[in-house]
Amino acid sequence: MLLEKAMFVRSRTRRALVCGAGGFIGSHLVRRLVDEGYWVRGVDLKYPEFSETAADDFIIGDLRDQDVCRRVIDGHFDEVYQLAADMGGAGCVFTGAHDADIMHNSATINLNILDACHKRNIRRIFYSSSACMYPAYNQEDPDNPVCSETSAYPAAPDSEYGWEKLFSERLFLAYNRNHGMSNRVARFHNIFGPEGTWQGGKEKAPAAICRKVATERNGGAIEIWGDGHQTRSFLCIDECVEGTIRLTRSDFAGPVNIGSEEMVTINQLVDMVAAIAGKSLTKIHIPGPQGVRGRNSDNRLINERLGWKPSASLRDGLERTYAWIEQQVRGGGDARADNEAA
Repeated sequence: MLLEKAMFVRSRTRRALVCGAGGFIGSHLVRRLVDEGYWVRGVDLKYPEFSETAADDFIIGDLRDQDVCRRVIDGHFDEVYQLAADMGGAGCVFTGAHDADIMHNSATINLNILDACHKRNIRRIFYSSSACMYPAYNQEDPDNPVCSETSAYPAAPDSEYGWEKLFSERLFLAYNRNHGMSNRVARFHNIFGPEGTWQGGKEKAPAAICRKVATERNGGAIEIWGDGHQTRSFLCIDECVEGTIRLTRSDFAGPVNIGSEEMVTINQLVDMVAAIAGKSLTKIHIPGPQGVRGRNSDNRLINERLGWKPSASLRDGLERTYAWIEQQVRGGGDARADNEAA
């Protein structure tokens, strides 16, 4: 058995690096790449929280440090996935309390990764941008948000997180033009699923709502930030990984949206989760950070350039996510954290 495993490892000649491999998306991406036969190195400040990493090699390190980047990028990689960033849900991004850290930390990481890869003649890096870079003025109507890739300018993101993402998009594409690299840029739209952060203040809306529903009795009430009429689309993690890999290996640089076109209000999202749980719950609307009034992925470009777009339903993804979060709640922990991101 050990000999067979060693032969399998030696047969994996293609190498991938996943920066941010201890995070939600990164840990799922590592698993997929290993399943495809890649030798994978992961790097992050921490190991994945909810399962063992599938990476062949995992380095605990701070990518804001150039020496760490040089140690991590110590040879050739066929694909580099740059997901590492300082980020979180609405309770982290939209309060303004973390703006300096978000901008400094994420920009420093991106600058370091690009420099180290360029010096190693690594030409293909996937960069995960965010729909938060789209102009706030195009997302004031919750029923008709404009998030086509061509709508990015004149720029006016709704947060410093969005401004940093926009800068870094331009940085990766500038390295394509000036250094002959083949970097790929995607704008993620609200990725969710099992093994994602579900409490503590950095969780996204689907996880926060699943937690609230799981911890409330039938006939009870849960609190929602805002009036609940703000709209979003949410993409399950498997679709995100699929789109990420397809873009990375394509001849299209982007930027391009990777998200779902199934837009719902936050109130509707609560109703869907409550129905999955078999509970009747009252919604209590309270003041809190909300971001833009409406946001939805426009998938025309990704369909045109890659011949693909996400197809999984929100309901299917929520069923899997709720089952996993309910299991976490039953397993203990502070499931009623005050700082939620709904």
